[in-house]
Amino acid sequence: MIYFVLPDRFANGDPANDRGGLSGDRGTTGFDPADARYYHGGDLKGLAAKLPYLQALGITAIWVAPIFVNKPVQGGPGQQSAGYHGYWITDFTHVDPHFGTDAAFKALVDAAHARGMKVYMDIVANHTADVIQYRECVGASACPYRGRADYPYQRRGGVHGAPINPGFAGDAVQTAENFAKLTDPGYAYTPFVPEAERAAKHPAWLNDPIHYHNRGDSIFAGESSTMGDFVGLDDLMTEDPRVLAGMIDIYGSWIDRFGVDGFRIDTARHVNPEFWQGFVPAMLARARTRGIPNFHIFGEVADPAAQAAHTIAAKLPSVLDFAFRQALLDGVAGTKGTDVFEKLFDDDVLYARGFDTAITLPTFSGNHDNGRFAWFVRKAFPQASEAEVLRRVLLSNALLLTLRGVPTIYAGDEQGFAGGANDVDAREDQFGSKVAQYTARKLVGSDASIATPRFDEAHPIFREIAALARVRTATPALTRGRQLLRAREDKPGLLAFSRFDPVTGAEVLLAFNTSTEPLTRQVQVETRSLRFHPLAGSCAATASAPGSLSITLPPLGYAVCAAETNQ
Repeated sequence: MIYFVLPDRFANGDPANDRGGLSGDRGTTGFDPADARYYHGGDLKGLAAKLPYLQALGITAIWVAPIFVNKPVQGGPGQQSAGYHGYWITDFTHVDPHFGTDAAFKALVDAAHARGMKVYMDIVANHTADVIQYRECVGASACPYRGRADYPYQRRGGVHGAPINPGFAGDAVQTAENFAKLTDPGYAYTPFVPEAERAAKHPAWLNDPIHYHNRGDSIFAGESSTMGDFVGLDDLMTEDPRVLAGMIDIYGSWIDRFGVDGFRIDTARHVNPEFWQGFVPAMLARARTRGIPNFHIFGEVADPAAQAAHTIAAKLPSVLDFAFRQALLDGVAGTKGTDVFEKLFDDDVLYARGFDTAITLPTFSGNHDNGRFAWFVRKAFPQASEAEVLRRVLLSNALLLTLRGVPTIYAGDEQGFAGGANDVDAREDQFGSKVAQYTARKLVGSDASIATPRFDEAHPIFREIAALARVRTATPALTRGRQLLRAREDKPGLLAFSRFDPVTGAEVLLAFNTSTEPLTRQVQVETRSLRFHPLAGSCAATASAPGSLSITLPPLGYAVCAAETNQ
């Protein structure tokens, strides 16, 4: 059970570091707790203090948004915001002072390990903060992508430009000897680093523009998807063996120094697959040397149709399951039939090792980039009562915590945060917010306001997640068991699966009702499964006949029924 948290928005354990050791206004320090786009003060000390709360929720692994030193503020006039989210990295080797110190991170990891919990770092290899500028784009609002056909590496500024980089065979020849011939980065634009930022990045090799693509803004299609600047961020030339070796050194050091248990890889699909083919084995080997045999690596591939392919082409061990989230949106925060889950799980065969990989995918209902699940429920059902909104959220959690995959809870969801549709709107403060757009929102399942700290263990969503987490932990069929579809419909209604204990073969039936009407159905089970007891919801005590169990579910209800196998 993973808990994903942005430290800046979770808990403030040390107000002394709110400004990151900087002085001046928010344009320098990045700190403005009343503005959703700036630092609010949460830190690693605060996160460590809340480990008992997370353990009560049933969490066994914490995925922490990037904690590396960030450019405090970036963006042009009227577009400025702070790096509170952690994705604008300048120093890849240390903790950002807004979050504390390297020692504070070590204390967090050690405290989590003492409780039997793991810590996953959110890492970035695709880009750095926006430091490199292009002379042709100074003062412009955008810098259009310039592709390799019109702007080849061996000509300056286009096919008719002066010859440069003699002998360079292109980025497909990914050898040190070939990239040693790439010495002039001026093939598409004329990159430069402002004098004040010439040594802004660490390690020092990151300051040289030759290690970046320098082709302008990505349009997130074609070659620009892996070679364009991600909304202006400096896009690393990950085809270059020097960049690969540098990133292996950087992230291997975090394993060596802190003993972290895994990496979530940001923007994984925007990096050439050969990079991951070299990076991932190096990280797994580094972890084994450190005594961490089950180091978990999962990439962000924010496209349900493409995520399975990255476990083959890029050889990523696992990916975030955006397809699962889409099925939840369609079937629980929407009006599609329960057959969306049939299609979802039929595609498990597309992963590199089929179901064995699919079962390791972190599943989720919402996150810091794509919005919170409750927001989509309210959007799809604007006339729904608050009781119905709550039931839909509870149902989504039941699916998340019992079906295949590794359930991932986004911080605040357990407190009924309703969020919004985009990144900034879905990044509320849990320790008490001063942002008007956050405090104005109604929570799901509570009349409280997020203007005050929200760590209520009596909240109905918290209680449900904690209860299902206990069931999950105690039931091997739900963590590692094979999954078999039993019932689905082409409209809202019944969805049922059986999962099986990987050792004993004992059956656990999962039944969900995505409609707003009660239902009673016969559901197929194994013929040897004759008696049942409920792990959640209500279950018939005995099979109606060998191979058939009667299931009765309330509107938007669910049941988890464990069979007592007759040997």
